[in-house]
Amino acid sequence: MEKLEEIVQLFEIGQVEEALQLLQDFMKHATDEQMFTISEIYSQFGFFEEAINVLELLLKKYPNEGQILAGLAHMYIELEEDDKAIQLINDIDQDDPFYGQSLLHLADLYQAQGLFEVAEQKLLEAKEIYPDEFIIDFALGELLFSIGQTSRALPFYERVLKETDQVNEVLIEERIAESYALIGKYEDALAYYSHINSKNPNTLFKYGMTAFQQKQFRLAIRVWEELLEVDPYYHTVYRELATAWKEEGMVQEAYDTVKKGLMYDAFDKSLYLLAGQLAVQLKNNKQAIQYLEEAIALDPDYKEAIIALISLYKLEGEFEQIIAFMTANELDVSDEPIYHWELARTYNELEMYDKAVRYYEMANEFLQHDVDFLKEFGYFMMEEGQTDIALDALEKYIYKEPSDEEVLSHIERLKFSSFD
Repeated sequence: MEKLEEIVQLFEIGQVEEALQLLQDFMKHATDEQMFTISEIYSQFGFFEEAINVLELLLKKYPNEGQILAGLAHMYIELEEDDKAIQLINDIDQDDPFYGQSLLHLADLYQAQGLFEVAEQKLLEAKEIYPDEFIIDFALGELLFSIGQTSRALPFYERVLKETDQVNEVLIEERIAESYALIGKYEDALAYYSHINSKNPNTLFKYGMTAFQQKQFRLAIRVWEELLEVDPYYHTVYRELATAWKEEGMVQEAYDTVKKGLMYDAFDKSLYLLAGQLAVQLKNNKQAIQYLEEAIALDPDYKEAIIALISLYKLEGEFEQIIAFMTANELDVSDEPIYHWELARTYNELEMYDKAVRYYEMANEFLQHDVDFLKEFGYFMMEEGQTDIALDALEKYIYKEPSDEEVLSHIERLKFSSFD
C-alpha cells in the first residue's frame, strides 16, 4: 500500500503521466483489495473510465458484491450515464451492507430526473435502515426544500442541527431560517439568522430581507450595510437598502444609497426609477427627470418610469414636453391605453379639445373597467356636449360606484336633458 500512497503523491504534485504508468504496472500483480483501492485512486483524480475498467474486472470475480456495484454506479453517475447507474444499484441485494448507501445514490439520481416522490421514498427507506444517520435527514431536508415543501423539510433540518451545524458547506441554521421565512414565520426565521455568524453575502441578504418582511427596518439596514462592507458589488441590495431607509423616513439616506448603487451598476433601470422618485421627494425635480430619462433609455417600454416622468412633467406644467416625449417615443400608438389617457389629459390642459377627444376615445376602448377613467371621461364628454357618450361612461362608472351621489346627480341631469 506504500507504493500506492507514493503514486497518489505523484498525482497531487502534477506528475500525472508517471503516476498513471506506475498504476498500470502495479495492477499486474495487485491483490483484489488493492485493485479496489486503485479504482478509488482513478476516481479521485477524475479518471472514471479507467476506474470502471478496474471495477468491471472485479465484478467478474464477485458478481453480487454490493461495494463493487455501488462503486461502479458512482462512476456512471459521474459520467452522467444514469440508466446504467440505476441498473447497477438495483442489482444490490437488500441484505448487502452497501444497500443503504445505494439507496442514497438512487435518491440522488431520481431527484436529478425530477422524480421527487420516488427519491423521497428511497431516502425514507434508507432512514429505516439507518435511523440515526443524520446525513439521511439532511438529504431529506434538502430534497423537500428544493421542491418548495419547506414546512416538511424543517423537522429533518432540526434533527441534523442536533448533530452538526454544517453539512457540505451548507449552514443548517441558515436552511432552517430560510425555511421559516418561506412559510411566513419571519420571527422564528430571525431567531435563527441572529445565531449565524456568517459574512456570506447571500446569507446576509436573506437575513436583511427577513428583517424587512418583519418591518424591522433598522435591523435590515444594519445587516445590509454589513453586506456592502463585504461586497459592494452586490447590486441587488442597494434597491432594498434604499427602500428600508425610505420606510424609516430617511429619504436623503435612501437617495444616497441609490446613487452609490448606480456607481456599481449603471444598467439597473429600477435603480434609476427609484432615484427619480426619491429626487422628487427631495424637491430636486430636475435631477429626477434626468434619472427617469436614463431608466427609459435603458428600457423604452419601462411603463412605470414613463408614467413617473409624465407625472413629473405635469407637476412642472411642461405639457408640451409630454407631447414631445410621447411622440418621439411613439407612445401615442402604443398598446398601453394609459398613454392615450395621458395624452388626452395633456391636450385638454393645452385646450386642444379635438385631439383630447380623439385620445380619450382611444383610451375608452380599453379602460372601461377603470372607474377613475370612466368618471373623468364622462365629465369631459359632458363638457364637450356629447351627452350620449358622457351618459354611457357615467352609467358604467355608477354601476361600479353606486354610492357616488355627485355622479348620480349628473346622470339624472343628462337623462333629463336628453328628453328636451
